[in-house]
This record gives sequence, structure tokens and C-alpha cells, in this order.
Amino acid sequence: MPQEDRLYKLRPEELGRLSVADYQRAPKFPIRLLLDNLRSRYNVGSLLRTADAFRVERVYLGGTTPTPPHPEIHRSALGAEESVSWEPCYDPLVLVERMRGEGWTVVALEHTNLSVKLWESSWGSPPWLVIVGNELTGVQDDLLRRSHLIVEIPQFGTKHSLNVAVAGGICLYEMVRRLKGAEFFHSEAGP
Repeated sequence: MPQEDRLYKLRPEELGRLSVADYQRAPKFPIRLLLDNLRSRYNVGSLLRTADAFRVERVYLGGTTPTPPHPEIHRSALGAEESVSWEPCYDPLVLVERMRGEGWTVVALEHTNLSVKLWESSWGSPPWLVIVGNELTGVQDDLLRRSHLIVEIPQFGTKHSLNVAVAGGICLYEMVRRLKGAEFFHSEAGP
């Protein structure tokens, strides 16, 4: 238990956060994120902010996913749309095929009859492209069929899904946790 007389919340200047310019130059984890036809600008902003936190290489805003600049994206991204590398991707299927050809392991986050629990997955080798899907319909079937792996976050309540931004954050955390424990990231070049 922390000693109450020494406990205090860290001030922003004590957190040691990077400037936007330093962040853009800093090494990133070999993870990219594809937002497949998201509807909510708030979810887009939240996922950009999470991508910043986990130093994701790039975020693809696929299909009809809203793009910055927009006040609702900015409100939840808190400026991460300026630090994180992102780009619109009008045809996510073309992107997935190209990245598969370049050696990326494609991981979809979805509940299917073939999905593996997040913590039981072997994940395959990085680099990873993670696909998160539409708030109502999930990841497109064509993208699921072209994924190397489909993972799901087990849930123990009454709802069948989590908010896409929450689920994406949990998945990215698990990926970075595994990478931080791997030999690959014990070099000075790793984040």
C-alpha cells in the first residue's frame, strides 16, 4: 500500500512525454492499425490517441472511416492526429493484400467460430497489421478471410462486444506487452 504522505499525482511535465517532432522521429513498434469503416469520429480520435500511446507505426482510415481534421476527432484524439502517422485507405482489401505480400502478419479483431482468445494466440511474427471493424457490423468478411489470425477478447458479462476503441486499445496493449518481452526489443533501437 502506498504511503499516503508521499503519494501524489504526477504533473504533465514530470511524465517525460515527447514533443510531436520528437515523437515523429522516435522508433515505433512494428504494428499498423486498420480502421475498417468506423462510423464514430470519437472512436477514430480515441484510436489515434491509443496509437500514439503505443507508438504504432501508422493508422489506416479504411473505407468510410472519417478522417481528420474534424472537431470530434480532435476532441478525443487530444492532438494525436498531429503526432501519429495516418492516411486514408479507400479500399482496405487492396491494402491488406499489399501488406500480406510485404510480409506483414494480418490480425483481425473479431468474434468468429475460428477466433482465438487474445491471450492464447501465438500472434505469428511481427510486423503486424491489426484490423478493427465497424461499430455495428465488425470487420468485413473479405478482410477476415484474408487475415492470418483472428483474435477475440473474451467477455464475461451480458454484452457481446466492447466499444471498438476500447477493444483496439486492449489488443494493442497485448501486442506491445509481448514485443517488450521479446529479444527483438532489448536493443537500443527499440522503443
